[in-house]
Amino acid sequence: MKYFLYCRKSSEAEDRQVLSIESQKSEMQRLSAGWPDVDIVQTFEESMSARKPGRPVFEAMLQRIEKGEADGVVAWHPDRLARNSVDGGRIIFLLDNGKLKDLKFATLTFENNPQGKFMLSIIFGYSKYYVDSLSENIRRGIRTKLEKGWLPNMAPTGYLNDREGRTIVRDPERFPLMRRMWDLMLTGTYSPRQILEIATDQWGFRTKRRKRTGGKALTLGALYKMFGQPFYAGVIERHSMTYPGKHEPMVTLEEFERVQALLGRPNRPRPKERAFAFTGLIRCGSCGCAVTAEEKVKPSGLHFVYYHCTRKRRPGCKEPAISLPKLEEEIVKFISELSIPEEIHHWVLARLDEAAGEETSLDAMGERSAEAAMAAVLRQLDNLTLMRVRELISEEEFMRQREVLNREKLRLTQQAEAVPQGWLEPARMLVSFNLRAISWFQARNLEIQRLILAVAGSNSTLKGREVNIDAAKPFQRQPGGVDFPKMWSTVEDVRTGIINRDPQILELVAKLRRLSTLVHSKGLPDDAREEKLAA
Repeated sequence: MKYFLYCRKSSEAEDRQVLSIESQKSEMQRLSAGWPDVDIVQTFEESMSARKPGRPVFEAMLQRIEKGEADGVVAWHPDRLARNSVDGGRIIFLLDNGKLKDLKFATLTFENNPQGKFMLSIIFGYSKYYVDSLSENIRRGIRTKLEKGWLPNMAPTGYLNDREGRTIVRDPERFPLMRRMWDLMLTGTYSPRQILEIATDQWGFRTKRRKRTGGKALTLGALYKMFGQPFYAGVIERHSMTYPGKHEPMVTLEEFERVQALLGRPNRPRPKERAFAFTGLIRCGSCGCAVTAEEKVKPSGLHFVYYHCTRKRRPGCKEPAISLPKLEEEIVKFISELSIPEEIHHWVLARLDEAAGEETSLDAMGERSAEAAMAAVLRQLDNLTLMRVRELISEEEFMRQREVLNREKLRLTQQAEAVPQGWLEPARMLVSFNLRAISWFQARNLEIQRLILAVAGSNSTLKGREVNIDAAKPFQRQPGGVDFPKMWSTVEDVRTGIINRDPQILELVAKLRRLSTLVHSKGLPDDAREEKLAA
């Protein structure tokens, strides 16, 4: 009789102990050589789970059997043919109507009679039970791992799977670089494409090399995906459920949500082939359109840069362009109204050193505030559960509100852990900025110039070749100069903003940190550098 040889191997957990397709093929050919009247006319190979019907190779084999091209099937075990009731039923039905006359297996003997078909149906049923039970065990294991705060999948870029502890740990090589990518995004002055170019070209960032993938630069799509993954904020989302992760978060929830707002912000400046420091930071004072820049080359070969309205909203906008030197002069004038003399700089730093002793009491205040907020969220969760038990709200509403409260609970936990980091270091950076901003700006580095305007200015407009810049929180324009009380008041605003997790102050701190990193990398003078030289 003519037989088809069917070999199947699934890559899933159900087949970890099963021979490979090549091993099944060679073993069955060896066994069939000793079976009389067995002529294997074709071999079918398939790498696919049999837990559900719909295997294309298996379907093609059955169709050819129905056409009479073969009388029997040879397989390693009945579970190679079917692990679901539909495929198992089709095999038995073909035996019933005589289109399939025989089955041969390496591990058991089949006879085409009522007793044989009965035993075959039992084996098919057991195979289905085994895979269903295994699937349930896997799902239960995944739920348990999620409830314990661990991602059951492969760790995303920046993290590694600890196979011994079955946890996820930070990647010592890539975690710090990816945190710097988040810092760049948090400044609000870099697009994802610009961040990707910096990470790839300047930092040499590459993904982790694995067996088949990795070891390459990030793609722009992968970077956008990274910025949208709550996992980096310590949150694991699975099937519309939120779980607090036990892994080390790369950013806080506030930082994560600020990045989401930046990514979804309308009128976000697009990257330009020619780099200009202030595009996207200034708007037209007449029509509200963005101000762009272009470079003009005179016949003499001299290059000039002009900033002007894009005129997209009002094509007839008559606002004249402003030259780059004039624009920089206007920005320096604005920065000078925020600057402080050397004596105020030293006085404020001395006061900050004295305030270091008060950190303990401030930490206690922060802890009490966080505990009160956490208690309120826990009460809301209890009340929500009670409302669901009494059927006052639907299951969908219960799930939705519970997810909101669980995320708020995680946010408060992160805030409580972040408060002890203190406010002194951001305050010192702010004081240093007020003293050094003009000299940093005049170093003519495009990144530093852009960050300085982003740190100190807001609502910048260009009208009549004059630039009007509002001072960003907590700065205050003081044309007559900043005195001791005003500077200390600004420092107090930073302290209060950090303790209360003010988004504007936290964004300011992120920009100041990025600016400080740039200043160090360019070798410009700052407090830490001067103190080191003095020592």
